[in-house]
Amino acid sequence: MTYKEWFESHAEKHRAIVEKLGDLSDEELILYFRFENMVKREPEFCPLYKTATKCHEMEVLNCYLCACPNFRFDDAGMKKVEGKTLFSTCAINAKEGKQFVSEEAIHQDCSGCKIPHREAYIREHFSRDWREIMKHSDQSSSNSG
Repeated sequence: MTYKEWFESHAEKHRAIVEKLGDLSDEELILYFRFENMVKREPEFCPLYKTATKCHEMEVLNCYLCACPNFRFDDAGMKKVEGKTLFSTCAINAKEGKQFVSEEAIHQDCSGCKIPHREAYIREHFSRDWREIMKHSDQSSSNSG
């Protein structure tokens, strides 16, 4: 699955949940997306929910920003770096982030970063429209603007 395919699929799942919960306040909606609640009420939102496995080990994991607004990707590649294609990166160079480098590719590894899963961060960047929060992530030429 490409980044774009995952992004589009996730955007639709997120939209459907937010639409279903339209009567909740913003704060109630944010709290609804806590990991423990999502595992019970939205088991199809994330494949890790089937085994109740957190993607980031933290006491209060909030899944509202499952993808980070600081993540940048281009399935065609952003640029060449020492002969390898850079496909994704972190716009803020978070100290917890790192890169996965293979013989031909470089991908951002966000597994050590908890920034977008903190509720204070979610409140600061909140929109009921996940695509609005994530509008800078897709760096492909078809999404420039």
